[in-house]
Order: sequence, then structure tokens, then C-alpha cells
Amino acid sequence: MARSPRAIPTAIAALVVAIGATIVMPRAADRVLTGAAAFGDYTKDAPGVWRKITIADLPPPYATESASNFSRRVARPAGALPKVPSGFSVSAFAEKLNAPRQMKLAPNGDIFLAESGGDRIRVLRAAAGAARAESDRVFAEVSSRPYGIAFYPPGPNPQWVYIASTTKLVRFPYHVGDTEARGAAETIASLPAGGHWTRDVIVSPDGKKLLVSIGSSSNIQDFGPEAERDRADILEFNPDGSGKRVIASGTRNPVTIAFAPGSNTLWAAVQERDLLGDNLPPDYVTHIQDGGNYGWPYFYTGNHRDARVKGTPPVSGERVIVPDVLLQPHSAVLGMAFYTGTQFPAEYRGDIFAALHGSWNRTNRTGYKLIRIKLNSGKATGDYEDFMTGFVTTSGEVWGRPVGVVMAQDGSLLMSDDASGTVWRIAYSGEGRGG
Repeated sequence: MARSPRAIPTAIAALVVAIGATIVMPRAADRVLTGAAAFGDYTKDAPGVWRKITIADLPPPYATESASNFSRRVARPAGALPKVPSGFSVSAFAEKLNAPRQMKLAPNGDIFLAESGGDRIRVLRAAAGAARAESDRVFAEVSSRPYGIAFYPPGPNPQWVYIASTTKLVRFPYHVGDTEARGAAETIASLPAGGHWTRDVIVSPDGKKLLVSIGSSSNIQDFGPEAERDRADILEFNPDGSGKRVIASGTRNPVTIAFAPGSNTLWAAVQERDLLGDNLPPDYVTHIQDGGNYGWPYFYTGNHRDARVKGTPPVSGERVIVPDVLLQPHSAVLGMAFYTGTQFPAEYRGDIFAALHGSWNRTNRTGYKLIRIKLNSGKATGDYEDFMTGFVTTSGEVWGRPVGVVMAQDGSLLMSDDASGTVWRIAYSGEGRGG
């Protein structure tokens, strides 16, 4: 059973709000910001701050006006580095990239990176433990903003690299160690274009199926069966593109999907809808139930009906699944990865790291950070920690936006940042403080 974290006493909660980013909370999840304090904003983010949002904490729709607060991107301030917990260090692994997004680890330790802004896949190579990529090659050009990357079959000797872009799923012949595609792209399936553009792809642990996640075409509009076909869904295919079926529906924008290591449990990081107020509804990370419905567009966070959406829902509100981990609304969760290495302390093993790209539909910014989601024997406790922060200046301008997350071969963690065009490397030394 997961521990029930003790809520911070009122006086301490007030202190957290008052001094914001200067406080560093204990790593162990025995103190957690709850209730209104859990929502917060970037001024209250700091490595080590824990949060837990529950259904009971959700405000009614339009408790605040719906904001339009797009961030203004600025250059990284001289000498600025993201902030990480004590004992960790952060450095630039690769720079000057064009909208780097999803990353995947090849069997030999190469990092395959979707440079979505440049319509290409890059291969970053470094010796184990190296703080910086030593070579950077273009593996292949892929049109329409590539994002998802998967090696097939799973294991030490894949023969293909699958790439999911906005309009199609393709594959390239591959042998371990290749830094350039050894053949032309083969189109496996056409994917619906427009709307939310990211498409992730993964391979089932037994190697028999491909899974592809596709976001909705709009915020909440349901334009009918044809327009919404295969949208806001997680799909399953055979490796040749045949046998399509829906694994889960009502997932408004399931940007990243992954199987928990050593299991058949599928997880997804999902962006929820906008324009209901500052603190509604939460984005989420959750394990996925085969055949489950997660609400979009008719419901959110379980049986909460969105009054803006007319028509008859495909399932009743009682059948809509409540996600495992509720995140600060409008955080725009993107990438996620399970930590299975040994470089970080043992308490991190099995937890999920997820990247929050950052809000626009919120009066005070939220997101713009990497978080750690606590799992206990593979089950989420609902708690998560601000792990890497510092991408927003004191004046509210943004110089970095987290996207993709992958564990490198040496157990360090890599995170792409599509605002500064950087891949950041987080390593643990056990000495000193982070950036």
C-alpha cells in the first residue's frame, strides 16, 4: 500500500507560499503541498517541493477568468543553469538544436532525437559518462514534424527504427550503431493531420504490436465521427501497419506513452483542455486500461461533465476513468521516462520523470519544469516533486521549455528543451548542490 503523506501544517504551508523558490523540501515524500497550495505557480517552484492534487481539490468551472498569458521567450541569461536538487549537477549535453523533442535510447547507447523544428532525426553519441555529446549526425529527414521514435523488435538487435510524424508512421532499416539510415523510409500507416501534432510510437514488450498516440483536433469540439476518427486515442497496430484497434479513448492529447519496465502496464502523459479557469482541469500521468475511456470531450477527471460540449457521450460519467496523478492545470505535460538506473540514489529507481512544457491559459505561469512522480511497487501515490526548475526569469520571461526525457546508458538523465535548443544532462555525484 502507498503511504499517505502527511499534509504540511498550516504555518509551514504559509511559509512555503511566502518564501517560494528559496525553500528546498525533503526528498522523501513525507511532506506534500496539498489543497490550494499544491496548485501554485513558477514563483513557488523549487527542487524538492512536493505536491499532491486530488479530485476534492478541483474548483468549479470559471472560478477564475480564463487567461491568455503566452510566454515571451528570451535568450538564456549569461551563466544561467536549471536548478536541481542537492547532490545533482546539470550541464548542456547538446546545443543549437532546432526544436528538439522526443528522445529514445538505442541499444548501443546512442541517443536518437526528433528535431521536430528541422524535420529530421539526429543521433547524438557520447562515451559512457561523458558530459557532452561527442558526435551529432542526421539519421534521416522526416517531413511533418517527427516526434515519436521506436526500435523494432525490442532487444539488443533491432532491425528497424519507426518514426511517427504528424501525418504518417514510417520505418527505416537499421542496424545497431548506424548514424545514417541505410535505406529509404517505408510508410506503415497514414495518421490524421492537424490539431495537436505530436504522435508518439512505442513497441509492446513482446514485440508483437506497435502503439501510437494521437491528440484531438481541437480543444473540446467534437466535429463528428469522421473528423474525430482516431483522434484523442491510443491506437494499436501490427508491425506492418495492419490490424488497427483503439486501446484507449478520450485521452485529449496523449503526448507520450511508455510501458513500465519489466511489465505490460502502459502509461501515458496527457494534456487536458483549456478555457475553464486557472486551476481546471489537471493534466495527468496515468496507467492506461485497455478499452478505457478518459473523458474527452464530454468529461474531465472522471465524472466531471464539461457543460460546453453538447451531445450524447459514448460512455456514462461513472465509467470515465480517474487518472492516477493529477498535475497542475495547464502545465502542458510532454515527455516522460521511467528511471531504472543506478547512478541516482536508490529511492529514485522505478519513479517517473515527466517534462512540463509550460502554460499559456493561466494567470500565473505553471509548468516549465521537470518533475519526478513517485511510484510505490509500480503504483502511483499521486505525489510528485519539482525536480528541475529555473527556466522562468524573476520577471516572468521564459528561456527554457522542457520536452523529452530519456535515461542515458550511464544512468544520467537527459531532457530536451525546445526553447533554448538544448539537451540537458542531469547527473548525480552526491556532493555539493545543483545548479
